[in-house]
Amino acid sequence: MSSNDPFILEADRASVRRLALNRPNQRNPLSDAMMLAIQAALDRAIADDAVRVIILTGQGPAFSAGHDLKEMRQHKTDPDNGAAFFAQLFDRCGRLMRSIVASPKPVIAEVRGVATAAGCQLVASCDLAIAEPQARFATPGVNIGLFCSTPMVALTRAVPRKAAMEMLLLGDMVDAERAREIGLINRIVEADQLSAAVDDLARRIAEKSAHVVAIGKRLFQDQMDRDLAGAYAISAEAMTRNMLSDDAGEGIGAFLEKREPHWGDR
Repeated sequence: MSSNDPFILEADRASVRRLALNRPNQRNPLSDAMMLAIQAALDRAIADDAVRVIILTGQGPAFSAGHDLKEMRQHKTDPDNGAAFFAQLFDRCGRLMRSIVASPKPVIAEVRGVATAAGCQLVASCDLAIAEPQARFATPGVNIGLFCSTPMVALTRAVPRKAAMEMLLLGDMVDAERAREIGLINRIVEADQLSAAVDDLARRIAEKSAHVVAIGKRLFQDQMDRDLAGAYAISAEAMTRNMLSDDAGEGIGAFLEKREPHWGDR
C-alpha cells in the first residue's frame, strides 16, 4: 500500500462507526502521525450525533504492534537526543487514551493478531474488547530496555494488579484465553465471525438511550477514583439526575406498559 493511503479507514453501519488502523504492512504502529489520525477520527465520531458506538480495529494481520520503534530511534539523533519528540509522542498517546476513556460513546476493540505495548494499551483503554482465538497481547518493553510505563496505566486499570505486573515484568505474549481470564478482553470469537459478533454487540448497545449510556460510562470512571462513601455519593447524585430525565420516564413507562421504548436521548 502507498504511504499516501489514509491512516484510518472509517465506515458507518447504521449508528456504529468502525475505525480501522490502516498500516497493515507495518502492523499498524502507533506512530505520531497514526495517533494524530486516530485522535481526529475519534473526535469526529464523538461529535457526530448519528454515531452511538465506536469500533476500533486494525487492517491486516495485527491490531497494533505499539509505538513505531524506527521512528523513535530516528529521533535519537536529534540535538536533544529526542527528548522533545518523545515528550510530545507520549503526551499525545496519553491524550488519545484519555479521549477513549472519556468518550460518552462506548468504544469497542476488535482484535486480530497481536496487540503489543501501546497496542495493548489501546485495547485496555477501550470499554469492551472482543478478540479472535489467535490474538496475542504483551507489554514487552522490558525486553528491549524500555519499560512499558504508559501502557501500564491502562493495563492496571483493566486487569488485576498481579496479572498486570506479570505481563510488565516478563514481557511475554499472553494468549486470548489468558487475556479473557484476567479481564483484558471480554470474549473470544472465531476469526470468520469476529466482525459480525462485534457489529452485533455494538448494535445492541446503540439501541439503548445514548443519554443514559453517557451518564453511566462517565460515572463508571469517576466512581473508581473515589472511596466507598464518595462513590456512593456521586452515584446517588447521578441516579437522581437520571431519574429526572425524559428517557428514564419513557423507559420505565415502556417497561410497565410492556412495549418497546422510544428514546429521545435526553
